[in-house]
Amino acid sequence: MELVVSLAIGVLTGSGVWLLLRSRTFQVIIGLSLLSYAVNLFIFSTGGLRTGAAAILAPGQEGSLAHFADPLPQALVLTAIVIGFATTALLLVVLLAARGLTGTDHVDGRERDR
Repeated sequence: MELVVSLAIGVLTGSGVWLLLRSRTFQVIIGLSLLSYAVNLFIFSTGGLRTGAAAILAPGQEGSLAHFADPLPQALVLTAIVIGFATTALLLVVLLAARGLTGTDHVDGRERDR
């Protein structure tokens, strides 16, 4: 399980950085989103990856973090998802405004000569 999560984090990070280096604004926004997903997955995995564990305690059972996932990273990731969604929406509005003003969606505001 850890290998799959590590590979997913690596692929998301690599794809995000590659898209950040592109010249179009929309690709930069998608790259930032992929990087935020990679960070969220990393934070989520720091809480412990448990499979097959009960979500709540049974009556008379003593709780321990050795048997259950830490809820703090889960709460942090949930907050980060909401903030990331709002930031992406704001960046898309800024993208549309910049496209209307400059007539292009390049990061530097001008088309390249080919």
